[in-house]
Amino acid sequence: MIQLSYSTFGLTNLSFAEAIDAVARAGYAGIELSFHREQFNPFNLTGADLDAVQRRLQAARIVPACVATASHFFTPSRPHEPSLMTLDAAGRKRRIDLVKRGIRVARRLGVRLVTFGSGFLREEHVRQPQLDPGELLADSIRECLREIRDDEDITLLIEPEPGMYIETLEQGLALIRAVGSPRFALHIDICHAYCSEPDYLGALAKAAPFARYLHISDAREGCNLRIVRDDVLADLEPDAASTLVYFPDTADYLLLDRRHPLYFCDDQPDPARRRRIDALLAQVGIDQPAGTVDYGSLYAGASPLDDEIFTYLISVPGLSFDVLERAWPIVAHLRGVRGPALLERMVANTRTGIVHFHEIPGEGTLDLAASFKALNEHGFDGFGSVELYHHVEGWQQALDDSYRHLAAIPQPA
Repeated sequence: MIQLSYSTFGLTNLSFAEAIDAVARAGYAGIELSFHREQFNPFNLTGADLDAVQRRLQAARIVPACVATASHFFTPSRPHEPSLMTLDAAGRKRRIDLVKRGIRVARRLGVRLVTFGSGFLREEHVRQPQLDPGELLADSIRECLREIRDDEDITLLIEPEPGMYIETLEQGLALIRAVGSPRFALHIDICHAYCSEPDYLGALAKAAPFARYLHISDAREGCNLRIVRDDVLADLEPDAASTLVYFPDTADYLLLDRRHPLYFCDDQPDPARRRRIDALLAQVGIDQPAGTVDYGSLYAGASPLDDEIFTYLISVPGLSFDVLERAWPIVAHLRGVRGPALLERMVANTRTGIVHFHEIPGEGTLDLAASFKALNEHGFDGFGSVELYHHVEGWQQALDDSYRHLAAIPQPA
């Protein structure tokens, strides 16, 4: 049976004590304690602070379901970095230290689960293919596991996420087998499965026996847009339109899209570049020439699209943050920030075209009732936390509407 919980990561406008009280008032049985630089920072927490949190949890009669070690913790503008597979040992050790602090907080508060993600393949991994990121990740996890004492009931969890090195549930299970510890298990995010698994209900059923914890949110279909470097570009399939090709020598971008092929540049392309553009267009079956857009004319300020574009860009692996951030005004242009939208749906970088943007349960197209059924019938028994960090401003409605929708889903007694 899935017991409902709510993550404090969606309540960061409140104090931590206020967040605990709000989740309890809304009717949830549990709460996810998520690290946050301002609200719940493990580098600042004292024993007295944690004792106060425990008293608040007990007074609210709510169970601390899991400690989430906050992929966004270190540098909010470059979340997930450094990761457990960052090539620089200093970076890996920073993330290892954060996970170990999660274990210590869990120990103090009597929490049994601590969760984290793998992180992304970045440009450094692409440029040094002789280094195995999987080995670095497994070694880092084993180091984190050393923090757990033999007499403790604490389990570390891996959460697969769209675009990450560990993206699918099967990849998560393979990592668990590689690490080979009974204290390391699977964390299923139902929204992530919807984004990454063509048969997400079948994947949930298969993974359910190995999962200890869930994240819950809704999602909907978007427009898949790849970003790739021209100098490492694999052969494009004829249906590979909606690809943004980056040219590292000029920092220009070519949009391969059947309706709107466009070249974003500072200077007009020279004859060699025009030939390359034409070859790429022909390769994917686009028979019209690419229009030219002056990069300097693009709007690069704040807009209501910022959350969508930020979430999209950080999910694109294999590229530097400079390349991704330079693409921001282009994506905003395509989404209609200052004119007609050339891409009418939210941008996605997922295996299925479902947008990795956490919607309030009931407001997307994910079949949560069927998801609950698949998980329950195949052995899942534990907490499922609603994670709505895209709805911090409207937290009260998100909190209440989520509970109303999820509590109405039939479950076994």
